[in-house]
Amino acid sequence: MEFAMKIGKVPENVLKRSVFKQIHTKRPEVVLGAGVGEDCAAVKLAEDETLVMSTDPITGTAQDIGTLAIQITANDLASAGAEPVGVLLTVLLPPEIEEPDLREMMQQVEAACAKAGVQVMGGHTEITAVVNQPVISVCGVGKVKDGCLISTGGAKPGMDILVTKWIGIEGTSIIAKEKEKDLLTRFSAPFIENAKKLDVYLSVLSEAAVAVRSGVSAMHDVTEGGIFGALWEMAEASGVGLEIDLKKIPIRQETVEVCEFFGVNPYLLISSGCMLMAAQDGNHLVRELEKAGIKATIIGKATAGNDRVLLNEDERRFLEPPKTDELYKVIGR
Repeated sequence: MEFAMKIGKVPENVLKRSVFKQIHTKRPEVVLGAGVGEDCAAVKLAEDETLVMSTDPITGTAQDIGTLAIQITANDLASAGAEPVGVLLTVLLPPEIEEPDLREMMQQVEAACAKAGVQVMGGHTEITAVVNQPVISVCGVGKVKDGCLISTGGAKPGMDILVTKWIGIEGTSIIAKEKEKDLLTRFSAPFIENAKKLDVYLSVLSEAAVAVRSGVSAMHDVTEGGIFGALWEMAEASGVGLEIDLKKIPIRQETVEVCEFFGVNPYLLISSGCMLMAAQDGNHLVRELEKAGIKATIIGKATAGNDRVLLNEDERRFLEPPKTDELYKVIGR
């Protein structure tokens, strides 16, 4: 029989069997990794490599939280042109959590780490009344060869702006899992299953690797705030304007239908798995990505000045700074 765990640090026996025993993926760069009582992790890199770091919390959903934690962090590192190496996890769990829940979460983490070739290097696991659902905050560490670092702020006037795959796929998958009963009042079970399975597209490691070899100048993983938020952030970081054709932004029918059902804007919906890029020759980059089996679409251009314009046939309107993600309008209901 399983019991809820007590507030405070997870007991050592639980840590050993439900956390450490689930961790198997190892990296040669990690010279000090996860262990009882270890306060730090250590990574040794070659002389011609630069350390890249990223941090993100997963707070928008409790389902598949272990998987998402690793995927989103690996994506952030990849958007800098870096190879993900390891992660440090801070896991905060509510008092009603049971050990099997923790073990399942860590199994998700390890499966995602194995797929991305990432090692869990350490972290902290605690039961606390401060949270009412599991929260994972991840610090990711990657490496990039000198001269190969890519930033969000690398777009220049005249460059093509493109996206990979489709916008809104992460949010669509999360909503389909969290709100399945509501969706079944309108949509068929196979439709909802297809929407759930959009999470198979969430990694951007492959397209980032192709892009780095193919002349990309800027990359940004489209996460909270959706494509509109990501476009604003790239333009702001780069000091450029934008002209974006709204009709060219790729979106799946599942996303259109799910967003319409809940009355949310798909262009403001969390979109991990969709990478925003800028390149001098966007057509070349699209061809290289498509050779690798990755859909990519040019949606506009970077411009001189600060005007960030969305074009929809004869209509012109200005892009606004990022807003609260539309996901929270749904999962908060």
